[in-house]
This record gives sequence, C-alpha cells and structure tokens, in this order.
Amino acid sequence: MTRPITILVAALGGEGGGVLADWLIEAALHEGYPAQKTSIPGVSQRTGATTYYVEIFPEKGARPPVMALVPSPGGIDLMAASELVEAGRAMQNAFITPERTTLVASTHRIYATSEKMLPTDGRYDAQKILEAAPKVAQKAVLFDMSRLAQEAGTVINAVLFGAMAGCGALPLSREACEAAIRGAGKGAEASLRGFAAGYAQASSPLPPGERARVRGNAVDTLTPTLSLPGRGSESDRVRREFPIPLHALLDEGVARLTDYQDSAYATLYLDRVRGVLAVDREAGGEPGGWQLTQEASRLLALWMSYEDVIRVADLKTRASRFARVRKEAAAKDDQIVVVTDYLKPSASEIADILPPAWAERLRKNAGQGRAVKLRTSDVSGFLAMRLTASLKPLRRRSSRFIEEQALIERWLGALKRLGFAALDAELTLEIVQCARLVRGYGETWRKSRAAFVKILDDLVENEQAVAKGADALKLAIRNARNAALVYEEAKPAPAVKAKPVIWLKQG
Repeated sequence: MTRPITILVAALGGEGGGVLADWLIEAALHEGYPAQKTSIPGVSQRTGATTYYVEIFPEKGARPPVMALVPSPGGIDLMAASELVEAGRAMQNAFITPERTTLVASTHRIYATSEKMLPTDGRYDAQKILEAAPKVAQKAVLFDMSRLAQEAGTVINAVLFGAMAGCGALPLSREACEAAIRGAGKGAEASLRGFAAGYAQASSPLPPGERARVRGNAVDTLTPTLSLPGRGSESDRVRREFPIPLHALLDEGVARLTDYQDSAYATLYLDRVRGVLAVDREAGGEPGGWQLTQEASRLLALWMSYEDVIRVADLKTRASRFARVRKEAAAKDDQIVVVTDYLKPSASEIADILPPAWAERLRKNAGQGRAVKLRTSDVSGFLAMRLTASLKPLRRRSSRFIEEQALIERWLGALKRLGFAALDAELTLEIVQCARLVRGYGETWRKSRAAFVKILDDLVENEQAVAKGADALKLAIRNARNAALVYEEAKPAPAVKAKPVIWLKQG
C-alpha cells in the first residue's frame, strides 16, 4: 500500500526554510503528486528553529489521500537540518530512526542563546552528534552546507534542497526540483548554483574514513592563526623542548600571543608552559597524553591574551574585519559600507590600560562611562581606533597587565606547591581548571577574578584545607569553581503584597 513520504525540515530564521518547503510542494506538483505542508514557528532566532512538515503522496492520479498536519516521532522518512545541533534536537525528540529515516544536515554551527549566555564554554559537544548520526539514522548525509552556500552566493536553503534531492530519499526528479526553483523567480540562478553544489555532495558523499568537520565561531578556545612574523624561533623551540602531542596547541598559543603583544611575550608563554610540563612529568602524565599540560597551555594562552580596550581597537581596525563585513553585507565593489561601532568603555576599562598610579586615581574619581558611536569606516573614527591600538607597546606598564601577570604566577606556583601533582594528578588538574574563571572584562572580570582569588585563599593556599587530604581538597575546589561559574544565582521571586477587595453596591 502506498503511503505518503514524510519530510521534516528544521531551519533557523533568515535561512529560507519557508521557501524550501514551497520548493518541495512545487516540485511534487510538477511531478503530479499530491502534497501538503505545515509550519511550526520557533521561539526566536536561535532558541529554537522553525520546523516545516511536508507530506508527498508518490502516486499520480490517485484519489486525494488524507495527510497529517504535524510530524510524529518514528514516522519521518527524511529529516533535514540547516545546522548541526538542530539535527541533535531531532534525534533527541525521536524523529530520526534507524529503520526509516534519512538524515541530511549541515555540520556548521550557529551557537544557541543558551550556549552563549554561559560565562564559560557552554557549547554543545558537536562531535557526539557526528558520531551518533550514522547509528541513529538509516542513512546520514552530513557536510558543511554553509560554506557551499557562500561559495555559490546564495542562502543555505538551496544547498539543503540539493542535498535532499541528491541523497535519493525524495520521490522527485532533479528536473522537477530545478523547475520549482526557477518558478520562484528572483535569485533563481544563485539558488540553482547552490542546489547543484548540494546535489553533487549528497550524491557522491565523502569517502569512508574521512570525518566531517564542525565549523563555527569559537568560544573560549584556540583557533588556527595565520603565520606571523617572528614566529620561527618559537616554533623551533616548541619542537625541541616539548612532546609531539603538544606541538599544534603550542604553535597556536605562540601565534596568538605574538599577535597580541610581541615575540618576547610568546617566549614568556613557552617558559611558563615548560614549568607546567615539568610538573606533568613528575606526575607521570605521558600515558595520558600530557592532559595537565594540554589544559594549562590552552587556558594560559587565553588568559595571557585577555581583552582590553587596546585589543578591541586593534581587532576592529583590521583589514580582514572590513573585508568580512563587506562579505556579510553582500556589498558590491562600487558600494560604500558604513560601519558604526557602539562602545561604552567604563572608567575601570580605561584605567586598566593606564599605569597603576593613574589608574587608581581614575577609579576613585570617575563616574559611569559614556556610550560612544564611532564610525570606524570614516577616517576620523578609524584613526581614533588606530591611535588606541597603537598603545600596545605600553601595555606592559598598564595596571591590569601587571595585576594579571602577578595572578598568573600565583596560579602557576599553586600547581607546583606541596607536590600536588605527585600526590594526586586530578587535584592539580582541578587547580588548572580554576583559570577558566578569569575571563571577560568589566564587572564580569572583577567578579570572576574575585571568585578565583577566593579559591586560592580559602582552599589551595590554606594549610587547614590542604591538611584534610587530596580527595577532600579536590572536591572542595571543584564545588567552589562550579558554583562560581554559574551565570546567575537563582533569586527568590519578590513577595506580592495582598490588596484588599472592596465590594461596591450596584447603583
């Protein structure tokens, strides 16, 4: 007995999910198949996707069938997701089954509000979705559709449509799908290019063993950096003095810190990591892949490249940034793109880049910072930003730089004291993880830094706490750190005052 082909599409706002659903309906009608679609809007741009449910009855001239209006778990033939975590949501909701469902999804990431609002790395583990997809679905087609859409100069819905048609799960010919796109009119040529790219990728997937890659904006991590001047000697040193498993991470740390400050600063970074490696060797860390050094190196590179007004000004005036803005705005070569940056540096943030004596005076006398709208695409705004960025050589004399370096040395010293690593490697790793607290700027930085110092004072450097033993100390540090990482403490709802009820006689 012929039954409808059930299709569920999850797309974010602005990705053309509604247009994709229309294309499916038009292609089905072009083939002479009855079809129906419904949509369920998401909560907002990125707390949840809008889902489109389509049913196609693959029989021509048949009596009009009865079709469902909403999807049912276990009843989906083709699940399409424009972003990786949306595919994970579909798995979680049991829309994908190994007996029936073909999964087509993009592997790039657009981070959800719940991921970005956490004060530390709140990203979902995308690798788990990549590993689960082939097991949960009957067939999984996963690749970076966002990149193909950019190369074709179109929106991701066209690439997703091509992948759906190319995977073989639709009862629709390629000609019918392309006719549906042409019938939409505006932007058809670019959409057809994206469709062709998606179709080619899905119909000839990656060879076995080649892993899908997850692409997205990194949060609290190190990302590959272009080769920078003066990096050669540090790179040679990495290969001479450090184990092979650390080379890639240290190369990126060196590149990041050379870009942030200078080559000497990157050398200081390697000096510090070498001390951590000695502790790791003492604890027998080689069988575990030098986990202690890996995590300490990553967090140290992030900490040493903390954000300040100088760094922000530097990043906002780079040619690569203006090129990215023009690309995102889809501006043509003869079009002018105006870039306005909205800034509100507080008095403390300005004080951070001043010498200690000046900084203390400013913090005492200054009020709230003023909001500034600066056109960095204009000469005056750009020069103002570049002037601020040019203060980088003076950063070493700034109050925050001096404070950060002192606290870093205190943290590194805590890793070595009392033979923690030899006593319990997990205890030392708990101390390393405390560096996750020192991040951000402004009020966020002050509160997280205070929490970090309190853990050092009350636990790591407190003889009474240390005397209770490694297990008790480890648990206390972990609990204190996790409590400090909570974004916002739960606050009791304000009490509602009761109001008297006044009865009036009807006149």
